[in-house]
Amino acid sequence: MKIIHISLVASGICLLALPSRGQYAADAFRFSEIIQTGTARFQGVGGNHAALGGDASTISGNPAGLGFYNRSELSVSPAFSNLSTQSTYLGRVTSDSKTNPNLAQASLVIAGSPQNYNRKWKRTSLGVSFSRQQSFQNIFSYQGRNNRSAYVDAAVDQANNRNISAEALDQEYDVDFQQATSLEGAYYQLYMINPSTAAGPPYVRYDRDSPTDQFGSFEATGAHTQWNFAYAGNYDDKVYVGASIGFNRIKYNYSSALEDQYVGGTVLRGSRHTEDLNVTGSGVNIALGVIYKASPELQFGLAVTSPTFMAIKETFNELVQADIIGIPQTDANGNPVYFVPDVTEIGLQPNDFEYTIQSPLRASAGATYFFGKNGFITGTAEYMGYRGMRVSTSTLNANDNSAFRNDNKREIEDTYTSAVNARLGGEYRAGVFRARVGFAYLIDPYRINLDNIDRSKMLFSGGVGFRNDRFFADVTGVYNAYTSAYTPYVLNNQGDYGSVEIQNRSVNVLLTLGTFF
Repeated sequence: MKIIHISLVASGICLLALPSRGQYAADAFRFSEIIQTGTARFQGVGGNHAALGGDASTISGNPAGLGFYNRSELSVSPAFSNLSTQSTYLGRVTSDSKTNPNLAQASLVIAGSPQNYNRKWKRTSLGVSFSRQQSFQNIFSYQGRNNRSAYVDAAVDQANNRNISAEALDQEYDVDFQQATSLEGAYYQLYMINPSTAAGPPYVRYDRDSPTDQFGSFEATGAHTQWNFAYAGNYDDKVYVGASIGFNRIKYNYSSALEDQYVGGTVLRGSRHTEDLNVTGSGVNIALGVIYKASPELQFGLAVTSPTFMAIKETFNELVQADIIGIPQTDANGNPVYFVPDVTEIGLQPNDFEYTIQSPLRASAGATYFFGKNGFITGTAEYMGYRGMRVSTSTLNANDNSAFRNDNKREIEDTYTSAVNARLGGEYRAGVFRARVGFAYLIDPYRINLDNIDRSKMLFSGGVGFRNDRFFADVTGVYNAYTSAYTPYVLNNQGDYGSVEIQNRSVNVLLTLGTFF
């Protein structure tokens, strides 16, 4: 197993390329960033969980909110998401889109019977919920004419950086299974990189001066879901306290392809490089919360969620294909001849790897002001301790395990910064009808400005609802806009490769249906 040979695309990250250890630092961030969760009601008011109660969203947000329940409830929230992207690469713009039906939330709240009137503890409640914490749905494509490089140049750089001999590169290929153990080993066997000395390095490639038309695609699926079990109590209708335990499940898959077509190539028409990554994982966390009702109009809330400790398994596959016109050779008389190898595609040995992620500590504090029975306004400040993320493994030897852990810690602390996000929302009530609006601003969590792109996210939400003594129905739409970047490959000379700038727009529409009993 050679985990260091996973290319940047394997991380599927939307940032400038990082060394191989950074791929796992990026995994830690990908599986930790929570955008907006909960029922249609809570998402409609901007995802504010800190200082609101009486909604099933509090089970996975601030569990103290369960203390407001005085009757039991069952709810479910189907959702429909649409993602559109516009990618710019080497001056060319490409658009893509996809839709995804999903289940955003389902929950059961069991409200306990009221206690003796003279007791300070008025009531307790139990809650169980399923929630969709993150969506990994993604799709984009890109194309353009590259006058500086092609993907094969990454293999040339890797071989030269290793200063590896031609004989050693030959040994990185299993002829029986037609598999290579390194990217440069695969390209070498396809005659796409060639030694310039008897020993091997430095390596060069054919058609180096030909412009390259590049066509790339990327598609990802999967989600981060969580089951929560929560318990909360109400002390004297003033202080509400709660705790929950969450069990997480991660499924993430992506496939990508980059096709190079050499314009005017004399030896090669081009090549194609494809990858796919399959990730599964599970984890656990705990959350504690409190809400204090200072007056009938004003209440404050605080919630803290521990890091989620996740065990991750991944399988990575990679395939290289060459479209060969003819490889120049000389015959016994020194005359030029050309031949096409029998093998024109080589897969890299599948990479199975196991590691653990410690997600950041999360904390939120907020306040809600009620305008009698006419509605409320609520706001939350949300802390995300991204610099505290950690990645480790126990599958290597002791020295390599330690190096893996320390390298990723350093990479995380150099790349990410802790963030404080802001959320604001409100609800207007008119009899049984409700109208809601919300806004969330998630700041750019990167310490440096990669690709001159601001990666902050702005979410706008709005919705309506109906609620009577037995039944409620809410519908909400959430619009999310942000910019990201993607680097297909990395070269020693930063001026020879570029990134894809991606404008992302998503609309998530969810319906929550519930009943009291």
